[in-house]
Amino acid sequence: MQGLEAYGGPLTDAVLWRGALFWALALYVPLSGPLGRFESSLSDSALSDQWKQIALVVSSLLLAMAVGLVAQLLMSWVLGPGWASSLALIGIGWSLLLALSSSGDGSD
Repeated sequence: MQGLEAYGGPLTDAVLWRGALFWALALYVPLSGPLGRFESSLSDSALSDQWKQIALVVSSLLLAMAVGLVAQLLMSWVLGPGWASSLALIGIGWSLLLALSSSGDGSD
């Protein structure tokens, strides 16, 4: 019996999915703007609170993974899969640094 290697293609590579997850984490802060607008539009809808929460969680996960996958595919094509994942890790560190520095601004 053959594994996934017989099918080939870029979507069967574990490095691609690992990098897509890293990019999803790295781009979560920039994606929070559109997700905030979606959350405010959900507050005006007739859905129950439980369904609003489910819709928000599912949409944020799908958006983050879709953007992460596209970013990983593009960066893998330009730089190679290993470099693309490393660049995503640098992006995660940069996002954390910006979040920590902006949280300390109002303490003065």
